[in-house]
Amino acid sequence: MKKLVSVVIPAYNEEDNLMVIIDRLENIFLNSSYDVEFIIVDDGSSDQTALILKAMTKLRQNIFYIGFSRNFGHQVALKAGLDKAKGDCVISLDADLQHPPELIIDMLRKWEEGYEVVYTRRKEDKRLPLMKRKMSSLFYHLLNVLSDVNIESGTADFRLMDKKVVDVFRDMEEYEPFIRGLVKWMGYNQYAIDYIPNERYSGSSKYNLKKMIRLGIHGVTSFSIKPLYTAVYLGFMFSLLSVLYIPYVLYAFCEGIEVDGWASLIMTVVFFGGLQLIILGIIGVYIGKMFMQTKNRPGYIISHTNLTQ
Repeated sequence: MKKLVSVVIPAYNEEDNLMVIIDRLENIFLNSSYDVEFIIVDDGSSDQTALILKAMTKLRQNIFYIGFSRNFGHQVALKAGLDKAKGDCVISLDADLQHPPELIIDMLRKWEEGYEVVYTRRKEDKRLPLMKRKMSSLFYHLLNVLSDVNIESGTADFRLMDKKVVDVFRDMEEYEPFIRGLVKWMGYNQYAIDYIPNERYSGSSKYNLKKMIRLGIHGVTSFSIKPLYTAVYLGFMFSLLSVLYIPYVLYAFCEGIEVDGWASLIMTVVFFGGLQLIILGIIGVYIGKMFMQTKNRPGYIISHTNLTQ
């Protein structure tokens, strides 16, 4: 009996890419020893993505789609696909073809060797602007410094997970899951494959600077309370500095030295005011995440699908 491979593809405004990536994937599995199902998650697209998906399901029996009631985000869309997958292993990749589908052969080979998670690491793409490459490197560096989970630079959501790993993952009901961190945190026998990303086939990237910063903050606060400890350390450090300033104040008072220092005083007030706002913001992020988690709202809402369960 053939093993079933589930391929999960989150899609947000990918109308020009869907047919191409499915054709590429079909060619990969055409002469393989696996059965395959494709689960495409429409993350509230505003283009013709939903209509194209419905048309594709009429042409191919192994294509399934999940349509959200609105845009819930890439990570949530990926989790929805993993929740519904039935395969002996599940492979996730993006719809823009930057993740080379041909790498799936190597991933399946490592899975057959006994690895339970086969993930990919994106090599530095010299074609990207220098600023974007530096921001990506800084993202992973800060993530590893401030969190308790070590994620290699360039780790992508292009991975294979064994069924038993997916079963554990389904039980996690985190608000806004940071999946690449969760997969690393779970452990299991993991193997990394490096790859050079392709150019995007069509459309534009959905990850701008604002979303990257949000993802970084979310990743850090999901796996560590180090930022809270950092805030405590900063408080102690500046309190100590203020104590060291007392002898100078006493000396100036005894000597009758007139200190005008208006500019330095304003700078000090502004600096510490900004620092306090940052610390309050860090605390607020953690409290906000707890607040949203306790509401027990569903992570996503499915408005249409051709899945039977």
